[in-house]
Amino acid sequence: MTPFKEDAITAISSLPKTANLDDIMYRLYVLDKIRKGQEAVKNGETLTVEQLKEEISKW
Repeated sequence: MTPFKEDAITAISSLPKTANLDDIMYRLYVLDKIRKGQEAVKNGETLTVEQLKEEISKW
């Protein structure tokens, strides 16, 4: 996995010149969530569909 800083620079560079701070922060937030999700899958920290349904039904 590439270092976060490199991915962040690439993500920010791909934004249009009219992007504001909120656009940049949102892009970095999404990038972070994707990386954390990939790491969770890699570590087996996921739920099956049935487990998720059961967890949701408790609400």
